[in-house]
Amino acid sequence: MDKTLDEMISTRPKTARRTSAVRKGAAAKAQVLGKAAPGPVQKARAAAANAKPAAPLSEKIVVSNLPADVNEQQLKELFTTTIGPLRDVTLTYDHNGRSKGVATILFQRKGDGSKAYAQYHNRLIDGS
Repeated sequence: MDKTLDEMISTRPKTARRTSAVRKGAAAKAQVLGKAAPGPVQKARAAAANAKPAAPLSEKIVVSNLPADVNEQQLKELFTTTIGPLRDVTLTYDHNGRSKGVATILFQRKGDGSKAYAQYHNRLIDGS
């Protein structure tokens, strides 16, 4: 510890950082090819621009406490006529093939699930 901090720093070997070496390699490649190499941000933007549009938005609700005699066709008819077009209706059955009284309704349009929830939450569907 007989050296000052400045002396210690000046005698310390200098090493190149890996990132600068990578950048120099990319810059050299760009000079050879005649164009700048795309960075990660540009690659992400290009991937997003080339991506296929997402499927139309839809909403899903779960209807429970249904009577055992309700079938998928009745649910389709009810929700199609009162709310709007459906993508899918799935009724859950137990291992014996009996309805568990739970159905998943998938609407085609966004907002229809919220509309159905507001209209039917805590209400009896058959009116009894």
